[in-house]
Amino acid sequence: MRHLGLIGYPLSHSFSKGYFAEKFASANILDAQYENYPIASIQEFTSLWDKDENLVGLNVTIPYKKEVIPFLHHPSSVVKSINACNCIRKFNGELYGYNTDVIGFEKSLLPFLQPQHTHALILGTGGAAAAVEWVMQHLNIPYKFVSRNASANGEKAGSSSIIGYDQLTKTLIEEHPLIINTSPLGMFPQVDIAPAIPYEAITNQHHLFDLIYNPSETLFLKMGIEKGATTQNGLEMLHIQAEESWKIWNATTPVQQ
Repeated sequence: MRHLGLIGYPLSHSFSKGYFAEKFASANILDAQYENYPIASIQEFTSLWDKDENLVGLNVTIPYKKEVIPFLHHPSSVVKSINACNCIRKFNGELYGYNTDVIGFEKSLLPFLQPQHTHALILGTGGAAAAVEWVMQHLNIPYKFVSRNASANGEKAGSSSIIGYDQLTKTLIEEHPLIINTSPLGMFPQVDIAPAIPYEAITNQHHLFDLIYNPSETLFLKMGIEKGATTQNGLEMLHIQAEESWKIWNATTPVQQ
């Protein structure tokens, strides 16, 4: 029996275990089992593999997408580029790291993009934000990060500035019709909070993408809908990246990314 799973903390919000349980049942997959591993510290990571010789693959979620990288023997080129890993495969005793978020995000976003979506705001600066940044670069969409920890004068991350929420103006919102929340604000069980942006500046020209999928409609999305914006949550992205992870875990040799 191959053991697969998800590491992060906490994991009460995650649908991954249920998704794979349903997948295995519907496809009559009997040689794999998927479990949650809510580890309170990344220092517990190594012991997971030591305790379970049948553990062959993991997904990685908040807050360990960056912290897990030093434990990898073979991070992919994408992982190296964006400094974020959300999928791990064990092969011949060594750990290979991948990022399937980039595939899931791009494929789920593309059907919603309209000609006016020429500039983006990325809310948050964690591992998921790095995947979104990679896709924005790939699609040639200029972007800015918005962070609670940005300095008053802004900082630089590559070629893109980081601004604070207190620096967001109505004009900036109007100039960035694509707004992507990569932060955990609004995730179950804290469903009554949302990123502090000037929602009054949202229009029907905006598209709001929340990587959160539990709840299916966050307060961030609700307030966007009230202003006429198109919206989407992260459920389809989750499904796409999960299927990409499944391909990685089942390949006869380590996948190149």
